[in-house]
Amino acid sequence: MTAAPHYRSIFTQFLEYTQQKNLPNGRTLHAHIIKTGSIHCSYIANTLVNFYAKCHRLPEAHLAFESIENKDVVSWNSLINGYSQLGGPQNSVIVMHLFKKMMSQEHLVLPDARTFAGVFTAASALGDCFGGKQGHTVIVKLGRCDDIFVGSSLLNMYCKAGLVEDARKVFDEMPERNSISWATMISGYSMQRICGKALELFRELVAHEEEYVNEFVVTSILSAFTLPEYIHIGSQIHCLGLKHGLLSHVSVGNAIVTMYSKCGSLDEAVKAFDLLSNKNSITWSAMITGYAQGGDHKKALELFSKMHFNGLVASEFTLVGVLNACSDGTAIGDGKEAHAYSIKLGFQYQIYIMTAVVDMYAKCGFLDDARKGFDHLQEPDVVLWTSMIGGYVQNGENERAIDLFCKMQTQGISPNEPTMASVLKACSSLAALEQGKQIHATTIKHGFGLEAPIGGALSTMYAKCGSLKDGDLVFTRMPSRDVISWNAMISGLSQNGQGVEALELFTKMQIEGTKPDYVTFVNILTACSHMGMVEKGWEYFNMMSNEYGIIPRIDHYACMVDLLSRGGKLNEAKDFIESAPIDHGLCLWRILLSACRNYHNYELGAYAGEKLMELGSQESSAYVLLSSIYKALGRSSDVERVRRMMSVRGVSKEPGCSWIELKSYNHVFVVGDQLHPQVDEIRLELNRLSKAMKDEGYHLESDLNFADLEV
Repeated sequence: MTAAPHYRSIFTQFLEYTQQKNLPNGRTLHAHIIKTGSIHCSYIANTLVNFYAKCHRLPEAHLAFESIENKDVVSWNSLINGYSQLGGPQNSVIVMHLFKKMMSQEHLVLPDARTFAGVFTAASALGDCFGGKQGHTVIVKLGRCDDIFVGSSLLNMYCKAGLVEDARKVFDEMPERNSISWATMISGYSMQRICGKALELFRELVAHEEEYVNEFVVTSILSAFTLPEYIHIGSQIHCLGLKHGLLSHVSVGNAIVTMYSKCGSLDEAVKAFDLLSNKNSITWSAMITGYAQGGDHKKALELFSKMHFNGLVASEFTLVGVLNACSDGTAIGDGKEAHAYSIKLGFQYQIYIMTAVVDMYAKCGFLDDARKGFDHLQEPDVVLWTSMIGGYVQNGENERAIDLFCKMQTQGISPNEPTMASVLKACSSLAALEQGKQIHATTIKHGFGLEAPIGGALSTMYAKCGSLKDGDLVFTRMPSRDVISWNAMISGLSQNGQGVEALELFTKMQIEGTKPDYVTFVNILTACSHMGMVEKGWEYFNMMSNEYGIIPRIDHYACMVDLLSRGGKLNEAKDFIESAPIDHGLCLWRILLSACRNYHNYELGAYAGEKLMELGSQESSAYVLLSSIYKALGRSSDVERVRRMMSVRGVSKEPGCSWIELKSYNHVFVVGDQLHPQVDEIRLELNRLSKAMKDEGYHLESDLNFADLEV
């Protein structure tokens, strides 16, 4: 009894050092209690474990824990929650191991509410639904289901695991709920984009337990409505937050700004941002990201500059928004400055920042810089790898994209859906059917279905590789088809000579209620062009603006010029070009020039060619064609003039290139190239085939006026 006051004094000191996280004084006191033998008091021993855990010295906390002879629930809770609060996969695994050890026959100590809170937090971090469900069975067995703290922890675990149906069962069976319970369940629906259920639950809360409408609930419900079609609901929740006086909470203000930004209502987002009296770096980040996602990169960078001059230090989320704003290709200088600033702030090893850096350089076409950032990290992070692979695909480096994906697989990094979609796009661009089939098998192996974006990417790949049967099989099995999926199949049919089928599929698309976009009409007009259906083409061109309100772009005008030219209506094509209300540059005249050559309309060809010369064309084909047309017209002085112009402008004829995939290997051939390992055998085979053709009576047909294409 005489020692009790002494223990209370030590206990009080430890609590003080724990709150202050005063590690040196705590260690001194630890040495003192070992010396005096006070360590044998369970209260002191548990406090020691808790002290080291709160100071994030978990190895020392674990040693102190192991030295306790009679461990009680407080001992276990101190260590379990220490690891759980520190987070991370490794610490979460230790939590689950400790819980199993605690429940074993050797150590059997019955857990309490604090134990389950730590266990369910760790299970959420690991995505360990099985371990979490085991914990749930223990709760039922111990009869702890009535504890609101335990119920809320269990609810949070199921919601974070995406098991919202299980979470709802727990929620409905809770005898008592608080604002945290409501906010957690609403947040669970929001994270899974089950907006209808989230709104239904929120309305139930407002109708029956309005006193629980607080900043956590409003923040949770706002996160569900971040699509343009939900802007009216988001606005109503904004008004409700204003009614309850919740806009003074910075988290609510941030959620409102984010909601308006993601819904594409930047004007409302700016109003909300300007009216907020309490802003933090997250508020600024939300507005900067809103500008970046809305395509207003200049304002995003201006706001970041204003934030900086207001004395606010950028967080990693702010910098991600800034780097995204610099990804449009015109702000690479600002992007490099943002990269340098992130290094100055010590974020050079922060995975989110560096992923945004890699993405920014890749989207701006600076692939070498992007690869340096990627190699600098060497992290097994799927988003980082996907950014680099996507960057290669976006810049036409499809072979490098596939090579990097293969390396990703050898390192055991599981891809996600955007990864697979990017690699499938690379296979499409290379027309690499066999590799595409292997990637298709990989998507099945990893459990990806035919939902977007995988389904659309697969149907596109098969269609572009000419395997229309496989493409149609994927397309028909897709659970839902968006406009991108329809476009892929229509394009595949069009490009493979099945224009009638392409138009029939477009009609089916209209019947099913999918609204076409500008890409759809490019594919439809291309189909009409390949089939020579001039009148039908005009019908679709007018339908685009009259029925769907789509303003024709240069691609549509190019299709129409191609359609008219292929149909031999060259003068009509010329008039169409000259009446076009858009700035079409060189594109349309180039199409007409090529058609004039095919139809031997040299006078109109010369007119189109001279238009290209006036516009400063840098394409060698234009000069070659115009020179050949003047040769056909017998205008040798103009031939020499075009050749001189080509020389003065530094235009050179690029060698032709083709490739073929055989046995998973791409064979690339360039005019004049001697590097292929089988070049001699190829030459012999070509000579043999040429001789065989001549022996069979086949002769090369050519227009002598165009025989000399080298300038």
